This record gives sequence, C-alpha cells and structure tokens, in this order.
Amino acid sequence: MSRKGQSKLKNILQDSQYQSVTVAKIVNYAMKDGKKAVAQKQVYQCLDIVKKESRQDDVVTVLEQAIDNIKPKVEVRPRRIGGAVYQVPTPVRNNRQLSLAIRWLVNSARLKDNKQHHSFGQKLASEVLSAFKSEGAAVAKRQEVEKMAEANKAFSHLRW
Repeated sequence: MSRKGQSKLKNILQDSQYQSVTVAKIVNYAMKDGKKAVAQKQVYQCLDIVKKESRQDDVVTVLEQAIDNIKPKVEVRPRRIGGAVYQVPTPVRNNRQLSLAIRWLVNSARLKDNKQHHSFGQKLASEVLSAFKSEGAAVAKRQEVEKMAEANKAFSHLRW
C-alpha cells in the first residue's frame, strides 16, 4: 500500500457485448497471462449458460444479484497495539466489496473439480448460479469472513 496518499481508481470501460462494467471486471480478473480474448470467451460462455439455466432475459441482473449475495459487509483487519496483534472488525467499502466478491467468485470457480465441468466457463456458470441461490463456495467464504468478524467483535473499540 502506498504511503503517499490514496491511489487513484482506474476507469474500467464497459464490455462490448453486455455494456456492463461488472462483466468487464470479471473478464479482467479471470484473465491469465494477459490473454483477454480467452477470458472474454470463457466469461461469455458462462453468461450464456447462466441465461439458459436461469431462464431470465437479462443475465447481467442475475450476475449482479449473485455478486450482491457474495459481497461481505464486515471483515477483520490486523491492528498492532503494543506487542499484540488484534483482529479488528471493520466495515468494508463498496469498491472493496465488489473486488472481494469477484475475486472469491473466480477463485472458487477455478477450484472446482474437473470431473463434472470441462471448461472454466462451465465452472464459473455453476458458481454464479449457486451464488444466485445464496449457496456455493464463494458465499461460504463470505459467511466465514463475517463469522470471523462477529467472533472478534470484542476488539471493535480498537478500530481507528
């Protein structure tokens, strides 16, 4: 983290097919080794599968609802006081909520086993659909983080 003040937020352009910044951010996070076209193909394949499975016209609203189900409200951050390090629960800003949700969604899709799903697009689609139903590994990660914050609620007075 920079000590020279806050870093500037990058302006991310909408993706070409769905005109959504959220889809563009998912593409950017799913990208490996700078291969954006491959990541776009996989994410668009995911959205096509989600459109078929959910039977809804606007797939972007399904995706955004799934991401809203993943977004954490509070998290723990380490705070050093004296010689001890306390895990202090703090509320999460909106930009960080979105980036954590997308990160957990893509990582949980990557960790799915390859027996049922053959491509990353299929894995991501199944994770989006389960997150839409408030299930899945990404939602479990959010619940784990919020449970940790609840357990350390006694240290909330140490927030700065």
